[in-house]
Amino acid sequence: MPADARLLPGAPVAEAVLADVTRRVAALRARGVTPSLATILVGDDDASAGYIRLKQRQAAELGFDSPHRHLPADATQDDLLKVIAGFNADRRVHAVLIQYPIPGHLDYDAALQSLDPDKDVDGMHPLNMGRLAVGLPGPVPCTPAGIEALLDHHRVPIAGREVVILGRGATLGRPLAMLLAQKRPTANAAVTVVHTGVADWPRYTRRAEILIAAAGVPGIIQPEHVRPGSVVIGAGVRYAGRRLLPDVDETCAEVASAITPRVGGVGPTTVAMLFRNAVHSAERATR
Repeated sequence: MPADARLLPGAPVAEAVLADVTRRVAALRARGVTPSLATILVGDDDASAGYIRLKQRQAAELGFDSPHRHLPADATQDDLLKVIAGFNADRRVHAVLIQYPIPGHLDYDAALQSLDPDKDVDGMHPLNMGRLAVGLPGPVPCTPAGIEALLDHHRVPIAGREVVILGRGATLGRPLAMLLAQKRPTANAAVTVVHTGVADWPRYTRRAEILIAAAGVPGIIQPEHVRPGSVVIGAGVRYAGRRLLPDVDETCAEVASAITPRVGGVGPTTVAMLFRNAVHSAERATR
């Protein structure tokens, strides 16, 4: 990668967040409470199974219980809803992750809506999105929360600056816009959301002081789309097999003042925020 821009790695951010999670888990266990993050996997997708194994390993390292249910690829919607209902009713389970994607014949949105919103570790339940919209406490979507933490950790000022997000997805672009517009020292930005359906979207990205690429289109952000001296966060990715293809071309480092690396930027912070949501759910449930 060209070395002009300062790199903004996610690993030190994740380490700080997980150190805090570790302290909070220890405090819970000292009170006789073992925090629990349950996982649900439907089907036999290798990548999804790998993600679940990583999360279970991380959960064990942090001191969480991690009950798991693996449903076959031909499971029915009722089968999935019954597993979710069981975790909802189990007071020993504090947070639940439904691994996405699920087989195409199943309705992920209906499954998510059946989940107890206080156990929604991804922060994507409609009630939690509503809480975010009005500034109420609740689980915050993990990637947006990780981006805010990454900017704060690397001392990138946000308040009062112009942030442009390329991408309007429900898991990233839209909740990130709501999060960074809130009146807090680590937010309070002027946020514009634009997408690839806008004919002249580069007109918006070129004026951004902080540009966040969340389109999921490999290489869509080129140096000519970046305001010189701006901060560029690559959050959108696609995969070709096991190869990660980011939205931001590496040559943007020649124009930006600071940029996330191709690998190891937003990803580690997303996982850390998952566990921060999980320990918060355990604390709230056992007060």
